[in-house]
Amino acid sequence: MNTPAVLTAVENGVGTISLNRPEARNALSLEVRDGLARAVVQMRDDANVHTVILTGAGGAFCSGGDIGLMMNSRQDGVAHRERMRALHQWFAELVNMEKPVIAAVDGAAFGAGLSLALAADFVLATRRSKFCAVFGRIGLVPDLGAMQLLPRSVGLQKAKELVFTARTVAADEAKALGMVYDLVEDAAALQLAAQQLAARFADASTTAIGMAKNIMNQSFELNAHAMAELEASAQAICRGSDYHLDAVRRFKDKQALRFDWDRKE
Repeated sequence: MNTPAVLTAVENGVGTISLNRPEARNALSLEVRDGLARAVVQMRDDANVHTVILTGAGGAFCSGGDIGLMMNSRQDGVAHRERMRALHQWFAELVNMEKPVIAAVDGAAFGAGLSLALAADFVLATRRSKFCAVFGRIGLVPDLGAMQLLPRSVGLQKAKELVFTARTVAADEAKALGMVYDLVEDAAALQLAAQQLAARFADASTTAIGMAKNIMNQSFELNAHAMAELEASAQAICRGSDYHLDAVRRFKDKQALRFDWDRKE
């Protein structure tokens, strides 16, 4: 029986999506793409999942597109365009999933693998991790959302430099640029750090975080009026939620709140 190219698991409210082609450094084969599409929908729709961890097996996060697949492909431009549009459907669901998403990066996050990492709300990385908008080395433009996500992560000028040069960025530099939330020493520490970060959201309001994420993801495109309207609508919904009403009751009764990030440190 063939091992799935993408593995999923749910434990204690934390969903894990793991790319599982270590022999190819988790390159995006057709099987990986299909597996990711299914996994993203699974995690999005599972009400028991409050946080999602995205990672890769075998010492690599994702090396990007499958070069072997590229060499064997003889599709015309229209077919390639439709293939990319299909990728963008599930990728948009990942970027905008109304739950915290943590990318746990060990090793290479190259090309579309860089895009996958940047799709997360928080990127944790080992010190041996490397990031690269590698597309220019083979005469391609960044894809899978990289041309939107990278400038938002590091700024437009730096994003242009990383795309035009297609140079490799070491973990320390990625942290300094804002691509990485935090660094850990090795793969074992990475999994522990990802689980610990995910667990800290266990008692948070998924509704409030989800709506805040949805609106902030649109903040570069919308004007102040549109943002204010979205904010007002989201706040009205949250004000009527059982979570908020319970929090107000707890505050009134001088009880500890369910979610207190500072208290959990």
